[in-house]
Amino acid sequence: MVPGKHVYLKPATGNKRKTQYNLFGVEHAGVLVSIDSNLPNRFMKRMLHEHKLEMFFDYQTVTPEPMYYNGRFDFKLEGLNEITLIEVKSCTLVEDGRAIFPDAQTKRGARHMRHLARALTEKIANVTAVVFIIQRPDVQVFSPNDSTGPKFSNALRSAAMNGVKVYALKTKAVNWDLQLLGQVPEELEHFSTSH
Repeated sequence: MVPGKHVYLKPATGNKRKTQYNLFGVEHAGVLVSIDSNLPNRFMKRMLHEHKLEMFFDYQTVTPEPMYYNGRFDFKLEGLNEITLIEVKSCTLVEDGRAIFPDAQTKRGARHMRHLARALTEKIANVTAVVFIIQRPDVQVFSPNDSTGPKFSNALRSAAMNGVKVYALKTKAVNWDLQLLGQVPEELEHFSTSH
């Protein structure tokens, strides 16, 4: 986001707007990076409704923003035998083919990780998961960003050790939306000073 970069704008809708456009993406090193922070949840909702994610199955209903612990998770899946709670995180920062999250400190994100683990312990859900939607295609692996978000990174690792599933999905921006390219491996200890 510096002068001279190509950006992609989408005409805005609605009356109470300060600007006529939404900033959709920016071209960086020849790669279109979607920076629409609402897009990952819309993408995830569509993928879940269409049963396009093989890691989530055995569910009939998708509930957005279910209330738990004085807050909300992003999705609740309900099947005959299983309840799944999902938190979605948007990831746009990539260094040398490695997607890293967060790109700024996030107390809320760390709290979400603790709550996902708690939901398992308290048997509110059979499965809990955090899904990192990487909004660019130039990535081979995902890791938490200890230098920028140590509290989140530690909370993520602790949640994973306590049964929370961690998934990272690579996407690319196509026609003002995201297209799934596949899952990338997670290396949760890559930046950790304790490993």
